[in-house]
This record gives sequence, structure tokens and C-alpha cells, in this order.
Amino acid sequence: MVMLYDQSLNMTIWCPMRIEIYGATEFKTNCLSILDRLAHNDVDKVTITKRGKVVAILTPPPCDAQAVNDIHGFMRTSVSIPDDLDLTAPVLDEPVLAERGILHQ
Repeated sequence: MVMLYDQSLNMTIWCPMRIEIYGATEFKTNCLSILDRLAHNDVDKVTITKRGKVVAILTPPPCDAQAVNDIHGFMRTSVSIPDDLDLTAPVLDEPVLAERGILHQ
């Protein structure tokens, strides 16, 4: 099980993660089928070891929908607007030139 924190929902989710571990020789033998399984999301992560030490970790790229979910709401609560600021008030005090028919200056 892997614990994931979703900032957009402000909650922690426990997910089973499908992880496979291969030695370098076994990975070389089955490389294309392992990559196909990653591409089809049959496995979440592949760890490759050489002489018992991890040398690489393969994961599929995030799909577009997952990328949107990851970025949605990630800056929530990072902006604060002062209470006395009226966001609906006009920004300019002087008249707009376009109202007088002047489009370019």
C-alpha cells in the first residue's frame, strides 16, 4: 500500500501499488514485455537491480487527466486578499480614452 496526498482534495488516500523488481539480466531478457506492461498500466513501478542494488526505477508517464488532477488546486491558500480590497472597484480613476473615440495614441 502506498499513501498518496491529494492537495486539491486536502486528503490522504491509500492505494495498492503494483511494483515489480527485476535483476539486470532478467530485465534485459524481458525488456520489451515489461515496457509494454508499463505502457498499459498493468504495473505501476518497475525496479531494476544490479548485484542487489537498485540502479533504476521505471514508471509510466502520467496521463493528461492525472496531470490535470495533480495541478488543480495546488496553489490553494497561497494567495491572500486584504479584507479592505474591493475587487469589483474600477482600477482607473481617469476616463478611458476609448470612450472618447481615441483608440490609439
